[in-house]
Amino acid sequence: MKKHLVFIALVTLFVTHSFAQNELPLLTSDSKIAMLTSLVDSDLQKTLESEINKNPLWKKLVNQKKMSIGLVDLRDTNNVKFARLNGNNMMYAASLPKIAVLLAAMDAIDKKELIETPDIKKDMRLMISKSNNAATTRMIDRVGYEKIESVMRSKKYKFYDENFGGGLWVGKRYGGGGNTNREPLKNLSHAATVTQVCRYYYLLANGKLVNQKRSKQMLDIMENTALHHKFVNTLDKIAPDARIFRKSGSWKNYHSDSVLVWGKDTNRRYILVALIEDSSGEQIIRDLIKPVEKVLRAN
Repeated sequence: MKKHLVFIALVTLFVTHSFAQNELPLLTSDSKIAMLTSLVDSDLQKTLESEINKNPLWKKLVNQKKMSIGLVDLRDTNNVKFARLNGNNMMYAASLPKIAVLLAAMDAIDKKELIETPDIKKDMRLMISKSNNAATTRMIDRVGYEKIESVMRSKKYKFYDENFGGGLWVGKRYGGGGNTNREPLKNLSHAATVTQVCRYYYLLANGKLVNQKRSKQMLDIMENTALHHKFVNTLDKIAPDARIFRKSGSWKNYHSDSVLVWGKDTNRRYILVALIEDSSGEQIIRDLIKPVEKVLRAN
C-alpha cells in the first residue's frame, strides 16, 4: 500500500512539473535565471549570421546598423541559447517600447502606487493589443516619466543601461503635447535594443517581471494581438496553434517587432526581436520568421 502511494505521489509530481513547464510563466527559481548575455551560443550565433548574410539587403542593413536581430532559443528551458546581431545598437522603435509602460504600470499597481481600475485594465490591453496611442498616453500620464525611467534603470531589471548601448525607453507621449524625457545617449523618445527586449521577454516567460502573478497578467495582455502583421502574419500561416505574445511598432521607415512564440510542440519555442530602419522593414520582418526557424532547426 505504501509503495502504491509513493508511486502515485511521484507520478503526480512528474505530471505537475511537466504541466508547469509547459505553462507560462514558467516556475523558475531565481537561482536558475542567468544574465541573458551570458547565454550567447557560438553555434547559434554563427548560424544566424550565416542565414541573414544570404540576403544581400539584410546583410547591408546589418552592416549599416540599420537592422538588429535578437533570438532566444527556449526549446530546452534548462539550456537557453541567445544570439544577436547589433544587439546593443539602440534604435527608434516607435510603439514597441510600450512594453516599458506596461511594466512600469504593473510595478506601480503591485506597490499600490496606482489603483487597478477597470479603465486602467482596459487601457493596458488597448495599449498592447491594438497599440492604441490614446490609451498609451493615458497610461504614461498616470505613471509618469520618472516612474517609467526608474523601473527601466532599476538594479532589478537594468533594461536601460548607458554602459551597454542604452535600451528600453519611453520619454514622450504617443500624441501631441506634453513634456518630454528623452534618453541621454541618442536623444530618442521611444527606444529599444534587441538585447534588452529579448531580456524583457526572457524574464517575463520565467515569471520574473514584478512577480509571478503580474508576469501572468502581462502575458495575458500581450497574447492574442489584434494586429496580424509583421511576425504574426507569417506565424498565423505556419504555426496557427502556437501561443503568440507580442508588441510591434512602425513610424515612417522605422519598423520593429518582438514576439514570444510558445508552440505546443517544444521545437517551436523562442523569442525573436527585430528593429529595422528601411522602407521595406515591414516585409523584411514578415520574411524573417522562416529563416530564423531554419536557424533553430540547425542547432
